[in-house]
Order: sequence, then structure tokens, then C-alpha cells
Amino acid sequence: MVGALALKPWEPLGWSWSAASPVPFRMREVRKASRGRLLLRLVAGLGLLGALALAGGFFAFVTTIERAERPAIGRTDAIVVLTGGAQRIGDAIDLLANGNGRRLLISGVNERTSREEIARLNPNQQHWIDCCIDLDYRARNTIGNAIETRRWMRRHGFTSIAVVTSNYHMPRTLVELHHALDEGETVVPYPVVSDGFDISRWWADPAAARLVGAEYVKFLVAWLRTQVESDPEQSHFAVLVGRRKPVKIVAERLMRETN
Repeated sequence: MVGALALKPWEPLGWSWSAASPVPFRMREVRKASRGRLLLRLVAGLGLLGALALAGGFFAFVTTIERAERPAIGRTDAIVVLTGGAQRIGDAIDLLANGNGRRLLISGVNERTSREEIARLNPNQQHWIDCCIDLDYRARNTIGNAIETRRWMRRHGFTSIAVVTSNYHMPRTLVELHHALDEGETVVPYPVVSDGFDISRWWADPAAARLVGAEYVKFLVAWLRTQVESDPEQSHFAVLVGRRKPVKIVAERLMRETN
């Protein structure tokens, strides 16, 4: 036909694509952009899920913190109190005096704090301080407290303890103790509620919110660490978080004593 476009039999009419023909530049760019948006959405979705999980875990953590001190606990072989507040030691000595345990370990005592200083701060408990209280000067953090508690329990043949510490510190303390102790060794928590610290209104008190938030992060780190470490005495993390005297030195001294 005159004036018509002559096509060869193998040439398609208009645009076509086959596996052998290259993808047009614009289409390749569109596909790259689509993959980029999909990846961003995936990362954002995972980030959102992670944030929700952390937030949910935080609120669950807050609900586990005791609001009020327990009036009494069941009798145990012994009592351990972790230093960090004067009220903790007084409450622990009261438990000892009331017959809730045969002996008391005060773990993490400052090197400059003597038995006489503790007696001065608790003048009505001199008898118990003289006869039934042991002082641990070596622990420098909660991991060290757990190590010292285990050694003290086994040295005296104790299989059950009441542990005294602040209410917000108790969840992390239990994680460390359960990791250090054997299955047959029992831990009974006795949380101390500090004066002026109202956990039920943490959201209205910036100082309380910071305290609980920091403790939640430490709790998560402790829980994750105990999932991969077999023994707290071999913990490399303990060295990193040690203060004043390195925990590594303390742990080495303890291991030599038992060899």
C-alpha cells in the first residue's frame, strides 16, 4: 500500500518487551524506588513493633514493683540485704531479730563502713550485730552481690534466703540471684519501699520516672546477659559495670579462696 509503513514480519507494532530486550531506564528506576519504599516501610514497622514491645515491657515491669512493704515473710535459713539505703539495713536487722533467719549478710558494704558504724546507726540491735551479722566488702554491683550471696550460703549450708533491697531494685536482684543459685536454693523477696518514692505516681514525678526507666534498662540488660552467660563469676560484663575496685579483681580473689 502506497504511503503505509511497511513492517517486517518479525517486527512488533508499537512498543513491546520481551525477556531478551533490556528494561527501559525509567522502569528500572521505578522498581528501585518501590523496593526502597518497601524497605523503609519494613524498617519503620519493625521499629514501631520494637518500640511497642519496649513500652509494653516497661509497663509490665512497673506493675511488678511492690507498692507497699510486706508485713511479714516466711521463715528462711538466712537473710541477705543489699546496701544502697539505710532503711534496708534496719529492716533486715529487724527481720533477723524477729526470727525470720538465723544469720544476716550485709552485701556491698563500703570499705570505710565498720561494724561499729552500723551499730551506731542501729543502737537497739547491738546484740544481733555482734552475734549474727556478716559484712561483705567485696561486692560492687548487683552481679557481685549475687556472687557473694552464693558463696556465703554455701559456706554456711543455707538453702533458703530472704533478700532485702529497694522495691524498684528487686526485679533485677532476683534475676541475678536466680542465675547464680542452684534450682533447689530458694529466694524470698522482701522489697523495701523508700520514703518519698511513690511508684504508683511515677509518671507525675520526673525523678521517679528517670529512676524507674534506668532500672528497667538495667533489668533488660541483666536478663539478656543471664541468657548467654553460664556463670556470673565468669562475667566479662561485671568488669565493665564495676565501680571503684574492679569486679574482676574481686572475682579472681574469690575463686582462689575456693580452690
